[in-house]
Amino acid sequence: MTDFSLLDDPAWNALTTEHMALGQLNGGAARYRAELSPLAGLQAYDEAAFAQLRPLIEPEGAVGLVSASKYAVPSDWDVLQVVPVFQMVCETPPTARGVGAVQLTVADAPEMLELATATEPGPFRLGTIGMGHYFGLRAEDGRLMAMSGERMRLDGLTEVSAVCTWPEFRGRGLAKALVSHVSALIGAEGRVPFLHVKTENAGAIALYEKLGFAVRAQLDFTVVRPR
Repeated sequence: MTDFSLLDDPAWNALTTEHMALGQLNGGAARYRAELSPLAGLQAYDEAAFAQLRPLIEPEGAVGLVSASKYAVPSDWDVLQVVPVFQMVCETPPTARGVGAVQLTVADAPEMLELATATEPGPFRLGTIGMGHYFGLRAEDGRLMAMSGERMRLDGLTEVSAVCTWPEFRGRGLAKALVSHVSALIGAEGRVPFLHVKTENAGAIALYEKLGFAVRAQLDFTVVRPR
């Protein structure tokens, strides 16, 4: 049976299990390598863990913490952003169906980064494609219209992430098709898909609910930087 309590701190539980090879660990602090993602997690949200996180952050760098814990950020850190998000899980993923999605590769990374930068689906970097499988839908002229893929991976759970579409291609059901496609592939592996969405994004929440996702919890995505 899937232990959904692991999702209370998904980055920590991913980086200490299935994604350990993609990160850096220092005592009670862990983060993905900077070229992959700014996501980080702590075993306990106390001053000792924040002190262990500090040497893992590049000069002038920042990390994002996704946690259900309520905690005080130490005074020698700056809080750059706090975004409330719903964490949604899909215990009965859809079955795969042909949507014309193509698997994206490292060669597509610059185009993927351009799309993510313009639409802001969440933290995305040039190396993020190294975290899992990513898929896109292309227009007849070859332009990448929309994409989605996998990000954090932990025991029995895989995150659906980077759901984004260029504004001129919205309204065609591209995001729905891609999230369904990625979720079906995760389900076919015997795993449960989950995702994070801003609490204010009613349209996306409604879309995910139609695909079988349900809100599990509300968490905060907190961006912090050591002084």
